[in-house]
Amino acid sequence: MDGTPLRKMMAIVGEGGCVEYGLSLETGGLSMKERIGAPFTLRFTGARTCMSCGKRVKKFYGQGTCYPCLQSAPEASPCIIRPELCQAHSGMGRDVDWEREHHLQEHIVYLSYTGGVKVGVTRSTQAPVRWIDQGAVAAVPIARVPYRQLAGALEVDLKRLFADRTQWKAMLTADGKEAEGLLEEARMTAMSRTTEALREYLLPDAPIVRLSYPLNDLPPKLVNVQLEKLSELEGRLHGIKGQYLVWADGRVLNVRNHTGYHVEVEY
Repeated sequence: MDGTPLRKMMAIVGEGGCVEYGLSLETGGLSMKERIGAPFTLRFTGARTCMSCGKRVKKFYGQGTCYPCLQSAPEASPCIIRPELCQAHSGMGRDVDWEREHHLQEHIVYLSYTGGVKVGVTRSTQAPVRWIDQGAVAAVPIARVPYRQLAGALEVDLKRLFADRTQWKAMLTADGKEAEGLLEEARMTAMSRTTEALREYLLPDAPIVRLSYPLNDLPPKLVNVQLEKLSELEGRLHGIKGQYLVWADGRVLNVRNHTGYHVEVEY
């Protein structure tokens, strides 16, 4: 047995905005609700599978992809990271049908609080999943546009004002007490600074969405670990936020960053 290739954790929003997680395994989904506060071991077997083509590989290029797929797969194209480069609206892309299904769709531009206000882009159908993956404690859509490139253009415009990256430690420690006030202020700033050509897409009255996570009273010292260097993580699972598993001793693992790594799980 060489384990199950990791995928990003599944998540749903439960009662009161509380996020519930599941880990995808070959044997089925594993609810993580019962795992929190209990012993949990995750062991890297040394095997890796490209999540685009399904081939076994020795090394990843990008997030869970082999080098050929990094160069050719639509899910690894530059516009995934930089949506302003998307050409789906012009009928072009690495895979036109894939682009049509994923990028020639309604997108939102949003502001979220992940320890600081950030701007981002996602398909309308991916909210609030995108916010959960980032560990946002609050988020608000500020614009709705018909396709990805246009969302990217607005994001570029707003990156003059807001960050577009999440700092993992700030995200894990953020309690969200000031999140709504900061997002309201940021939304007003965004509305007033957006270029005239993009103002028709703005959403001035969208409600702020609040999210809470199964993570309280963080360990005093947090250490972000990589399975390449530490192949086994064991101990009491303290909590989860974003795509991070947090053990009681302060070690944390970004599950999404280890997409395609084969693991064995014990609990």
